[in-house]
Amino acid sequence: MKGKFARITAIAVAGSVLAMAGAGIASAEGKGTSSTEAVGQQVLQLRDQLTRAAYGADVAGTQRSLDRLDPVLGDLAAGQKYSIQADRQQQAADARSLASDSSRVLADPSQAPTARQLPVPVPDLPDLPPPLNIVTNLLKSLLTLVTTLLGGLLGGGVPSLPVPGLPVGGAPSLPTPGAPSLPVPGLPGV
Repeated sequence: MKGKFARITAIAVAGSVLAMAGAGIASAEGKGTSSTEAVGQQVLQLRDQLTRAAYGADVAGTQRSLDRLDPVLGDLAAGQKYSIQADRQQQAADARSLASDSSRVLADPSQAPTARQLPVPVPDLPDLPPPLNIVTNLLKSLLTLVTTLLGGLLGGGVPSLPVPGLPVGGAPSLPTPGAPSLPVPGLPGV
């Protein structure tokens, strides 16, 4: 009888340990916790507000959106308020830096030459209209980075950016280098 009781107790303890380990892993991934999901939804709303303001050529609205996004990105980068992976913390820190540079240039356009110049433009997104075109690469890189961060916070399934002129499914896909081109009926040469 004692042996049976000891086996049941050992099974219960092992099950508890496994359950706690699983919860720790879920928390470390940044998915599944209500606070992480809530901040993910907040970042999504702020990203969409920023996108609409920037592509609507609304300088004041873009600045407000950047100001609202900054503390949230700071909390994510610090890693103390939300349990997210280290690479997501770094993405949040990088996004915060881009937001800060964009905000600084929008507040004082004469600062544009001193802003970080991003060498590679983001091909999936159209350029911003004037007067926001002075921060096109900064904001496009910021929007792309925040969207990537959202993938980790929300666990995938991130809605596309609300950019005017893009198809409903999001940014157009780019051709894959080295992939054979497929003939399209009705086009010359087919």
